[in-house]
Amino acid sequence: MNIVILDDYQDAVRKLQCADKLDPYAAKVYTNTVKGIGQLSIRLRDADVLVLIKDRTNITRQLLEKLPKLKLISQAGSLGSHIDVQACTERGIAVAQGAENPVAAAELTWALVMASMRRLPQYIGNLKHGAWQQSGLRTAAMPTNFGLGQTLHGKKLGIWGYGQIGKRIATYGQAFGMQVMVWGSDASRLAASASGLEVAESKEQFFSHSDVLSLHLRLTDQTRGVVSSDDLALMKNTALLVNTSHPDLVEKDALIAALNRGHPGCAAVDVFESEPILQGHALLRLENCICTPHIGYVEVDNYELMMGSAFDNVVNFIKGLPSNIVNPGALQVRR
Repeated sequence: MNIVILDDYQDAVRKLQCADKLDPYAAKVYTNTVKGIGQLSIRLRDADVLVLIKDRTNITRQLLEKLPKLKLISQAGSLGSHIDVQACTERGIAVAQGAENPVAAAELTWALVMASMRRLPQYIGNLKHGAWQQSGLRTAAMPTNFGLGQTLHGKKLGIWGYGQIGKRIATYGQAFGMQVMVWGSDASRLAASASGLEVAESKEQFFSHSDVLSLHLRLTDQTRGVVSSDDLALMKNTALLVNTSHPDLVEKDALIAALNRGHPGCAAVDVFESEPILQGHALLRLENCICTPHIGYVEVDNYELMMGSAFDNVVNFIKGLPSNIVNPGALQVRR
């Protein structure tokens, strides 16, 4: 079995403790990324097994048609829309889902909240250039003394999506003395209410009343573009929007336009429409936006869990004991 592991940006996988699970097999790790179907098909043409790290590469029907040897895709982390599962099933390619821990993403989210509200990246960047206690945030579009930053205590924390990560963010907010307000599906709102949290009366109230608003939704056909330019326009000029979930939750180009208008006042973003993000991207040029390179899940313990579970699924498949297969029909097709 030829095993290929894609997009190990930091060359970390081979140094994980769980990597020894693949020692008996031929595994090739790529530390650079390619996006074109032609380049990917060449890279994967001899692959029997493909291991994906989160959603770094899209596996489309067009690509799958060029990979006749492929038998298994083992997903490190949760499955997303980046894999055409239906096309995999039709071609007899099994897709195995791995495990991951919500702690890493939740903690990165909270780190972005704290850093953004106290303007830490701006202060640190200016200090390195000799400017003492200067955040640099003082344009005409910004409120008076916006650059000083704000504490979290007493502020309203809006959480859209009350799942595993959203629940953790709620407890972090409460620990910092914030008032927590939840919006989302009927199930999210019921769960939040049962937990004693405030539930927004409407999406308009949710956006207009939040001092910090954090998105924690899965991308589906229903949630794609669910945050519109009109929603963002309702936010306070001192408010912070945080997105560590998925870029396509926000209407295309809406956040850039909103930040330029000052509603919300600032944003913190860990996910982008095209990754790796290109140097010079508009969000990177905005002084009121903090950008991190999709590192919500990038942490040693979570990597061990994600990659370890993905490798377990690979080994089980090779041994004829497929595990965590999301499209069992593919196994019948191959037989």
